[in-house]
Order: sequence, then C-alpha cells, then structure tokens
Amino acid sequence: MAKDTFFNKKVTLNAGGKLIDLSTPKVMGIINLTPDSFYAGSRKQSVDEALLQASKMLSEGAAFLDIGAYSSRPGAADISVEEEMDRLLPVVKAIVDAYPDAVLSIDTFRSQIAEAAIKVGAHIINDISGGQLDDAMFATVARLQYHIF
Repeated sequence: MAKDTFFNKKVTLNAGGKLIDLSTPKVMGIINLTPDSFYAGSRKQSVDEALLQASKMLSEGAAFLDIGAYSSRPGAADISVEEEMDRLLPVVKAIVDAYPDAVLSIDTFRSQIAEAAIKVGAHIINDISGGQLDDAMFATVARLQYHIF
C-alpha cells in the first residue's frame, strides 16, 4: 500500500477491528430512541421497533447504524444520564446480539454514555459537540481507543 501523501490519502476506518473502506460513499441509518427527534420516522420507542428498523436498514445496504437516545432538536427536554442510558443500552445490546457484524455509531455528547455503549459493542462515537460539552469525552475515547466524529 502506498504511503499517505497529499495526493494519496488513507480511506479506511477501523471500527472495532472492522476495516471500513471509505473510498466510496457509505450509507448511515439513523435510529432515534427519543419521543421527540427531528424526524418522526426515525423514532423508535422499543427494543423490538429498533431491531426491526436495524434489520431493514442493514438489508437495504446501510454500512453504519447511528443510534441516539438524547434529542438535540431545538427546545427538546434535557434528560438525565440514567434516562439516556436506559433508552440506549438495551437497544445496542439487542442489535449487537442480532447483527454482530453491524457497525454501530452512538450519537451522544456524554462520555459516560460513550463508554457504556462501547463496552456493550458499539464502534464509533458521534458527538455533535465535537467533544466540547463533556470535558472527559476525548480522554474517554482515547482510553478506549475508539473514534469520535
């Protein structure tokens, strides 16, 4: 393989030992575990609903599933870490069990959530704040050796 240069860039992502080729665009399916997300069609309120949606998205070619349990829509209610954890972890566990090859991205700005999700099988942290809302996010992701976007 050629060395990374200005003209030849590495185009892969290691997601928990799964090498993803990013030389062509990839599709990310969105599963929101909130009652008030931007798009009503992405809202799933139970593990079974989320599993059905994951199955559909993966069968239609999604390379990643992005799962969020905290609504970032303007005016959305703030929820506790515990509530976000309660919404998220059962779904992540169920998807990992049902689809062990699926690459899971977790939409959170909280390092505690990121760590718990990675420990149950997620691969990528999608932090809308870029690590700016939780001072421990970068240290957590570095310690776990995972990706943050």
